[in-house]
Amino acid sequence: MKQITRRQCLRTLGLGAVAAMSPAIIRAQSLQPRVVVVGGGFAGATTAKYLRHWSSGVDVTLVEANSTYYSPILSNLVLNGQRSLSQLAFSYSTLQQSYGINVVQQTVAGVDPLTQRLQLGDGSQLSYDRLVLAPGIRFRSVPGLDSSRILHAWKSGDQVVQLQQQLAAMPAGGHFVLAIPPKPYRCPPGPYERACVVADYLQRNKPGSRVTVLDANPSIVAERETFSVAFEQTYAGIVDYLPNAELLSVDSDQKIAYTSLGSFTADVLNVIPTQEAGSLIHETGLANDPTGRWASVNPLSYEATATQNIHVVGDSQGTGQPKAGHIGNAEAKVCADAILRLLNGMSPYGTPLTNSACYSPISANTASWLTIVYRYDATTGTMQPVPGSLGQSTTPTTRNYTRMFQWAENLFADTFS
Repeated sequence: MKQITRRQCLRTLGLGAVAAMSPAIIRAQSLQPRVVVVGGGFAGATTAKYLRHWSSGVDVTLVEANSTYYSPILSNLVLNGQRSLSQLAFSYSTLQQSYGINVVQQTVAGVDPLTQRLQLGDGSQLSYDRLVLAPGIRFRSVPGLDSSRILHAWKSGDQVVQLQQQLAAMPAGGHFVLAIPPKPYRCPPGPYERACVVADYLQRNKPGSRVTVLDANPSIVAERETFSVAFEQTYAGIVDYLPNAELLSVDSDQKIAYTSLGSFTADVLNVIPTQEAGSLIHETGLANDPTGRWASVNPLSYEATATQNIHVVGDSQGTGQPKAGHIGNAEAKVCADAILRLLNGMSPYGTPLTNSACYSPISANTASWLTIVYRYDATTGTMQPVPGSLGQSTTPTTRNYTRMFQWAENLFADTFS
């Protein structure tokens, strides 16, 4: 087997997602078949872009409630002032002007799979031949949690800025408490990355402060060695990592997290609740994986197993692949290629690859990286890790920190430009 190098995995935005395909030659044969994409994040925006990039014969509409998308990728750097929210803001103007995508700024009130129509929030309707849903995640409720005061900051946007303001107002010698939900959740290394960024910020700006990480999982979910060293050595005496700390409830007034390991009072309490597919997936009856949290799909096309002609990509899918922007971008390309083939009466490509990759800041000037490639397994009908494709840094470096921004900019451009 040809070895997949770190450079190929981390720096190439093709990422094997549509390897061996020739989507540029695919042309829809009918008169402008209609594809509607709901959700303008990494998965949804990439699907819409590549449908038009690979075919001029398909009418593509992107439905997104917001005019601006704020990237969760790099958003932890807003907390220590190394990035502003405006640097992580993206519009859909290029998708409109350069690719001819019809962008509709509306919410979706409902989906009728029988008539293949969307009911929009303003009362209008959109019909479709193929529908792609990329609504991201929603949070399960936590007893006592007032999310306007006890923030998750897990969707970027205003909450990240508000959390930064809470940190800035925290007294020296204060206590930051972070509650991590059970997996799967968006961005496996993200909470541990946040703990490191916050610890670094407090070490430099709030002497004597400490960070408690309450992890509902039995151990660190991603980059275990890297984050263990960070917690135990780099931030020794600052970070206290506690596994198997299931969050039971919250006192939002007193900023207390009640867990299976006891109660923890904070000056700043950051609760990331348990996650599941976006509301539209549940409302449409697509959350049919064994847990009832995610949409089961055919990984060859991302068509939902519950309903024909509806595809689910990104964080809401239940294939077992990680939930993050980079792999959402890769899934989107597989989905877009499959839709164009299906519109031409063809079968989806039989052995797609996807790649999950990310960089994680560990301090104000060092970062780590992680990558893995998935391939479709026809025997099980699932996406499985390619043997030997898992790679990760052995230690955080300043070089990785520089490359982190290059990786992010490539991903941003591939999605929104």
